[in-house]
Amino acid sequence: MALPPDTIRILIDALDEPALIVADERTIVANGPARELLGQSIEGSDIRLAIRHPEALQLLLSGRHGDLDVLGIGGAERPWTLSVRPIDDNRNLVRLVDRSAGRAAERMRTDFVANASHELRTPLATIIGYAETLADEGDAKDDMTARFGATIETEARRMLRIIEDLMSLSRIEADRYQAPGNKVDLGEIANLAVEQAAPLAERRGCRIDAAIETGMPPIAGDFGQLLQLADNLVANAIRYGCNDQSSTISVAARRDGSRLVFSVSDQGDGISPEHLPRLTERFYRVDSARSRESGGTGLGLAIVKHIVERHRGRLDIRSEPGAGTQVIVSFPLA
Repeated sequence: MALPPDTIRILIDALDEPALIVADERTIVANGPARELLGQSIEGSDIRLAIRHPEALQLLLSGRHGDLDVLGIGGAERPWTLSVRPIDDNRNLVRLVDRSAGRAAERMRTDFVANASHELRTPLATIIGYAETLADEGDAKDDMTARFGATIETEARRMLRIIEDLMSLSRIEADRYQAPGNKVDLGEIANLAVEQAAPLAERRGCRIDAAIETGMPPIAGDFGQLLQLADNLVANAIRYGCNDQSSTISVAARRDGSRLVFSVSDQGDGISPEHLPRLTERFYRVDSARSRESGGTGLGLAIVKHIVERHRGRLDIRSEPGAGTQVIVSFPLA
């Protein structure tokens, strides 16, 4: 049974957030908050005149129902959740839930991580300096001093890497609502990542097999973040995918239709299926002891995930025990 228009108006006028009734791509009813946000004359007009956000319109005009996080309605940086629910066969209820308070709280959290990390870096740098001196000046008569100094330096450097990764993750999270606008050559990113990983590969006795397509079109991206993503994936493959049985990893970049694909593969020990869903969690380690010995911080794949999300990309991790691991990232063309 269809609700009469007067009843519908009473119901949506009781809502505190902006709410619309949409039918046949037209705004039939709009409550007070919706008119204040979108315009006083939107009732009876095309929905495109009320909501001008491309992704929001795509959902509204598709006939589908669901929720969508959008940025830019009623203000360039204002975040909303757009909710579309059916009332009957022809009419939909459209609500805009303001996420500004939640986003402000999240920014406070990321700012705290960045500030705390910054404060910790200075004393750690001092500890490392003294530890280097202690380790270098140890002699045969005082080998324990040298050993202790080397241990302090190693652990302090590991703490510094964790802090730097936390700061990086904080910066990426703070920017995740801002789509990157520069044009980036993924082939250049891949070649740089291979070049920068060469010293680590040499120390580990690992060979990098690169297959990087030339002349690929650009993607919209942040050069520094994409290089960090590639560096993390290549370094992970070297640390965990090179062993006595297999000492080669593969790095590839290519075009696949309307997307560009970057992938890193190894033939190492592989990962059990129960671990795969949690690999991008912060500080999650399949083998804690091995991760620490290899120099990992437990944040590399979390950073990769957030960079992929900011660039509207896709992340796929495939692995089987004894058959190696492949990480595939794809991005839409600019």
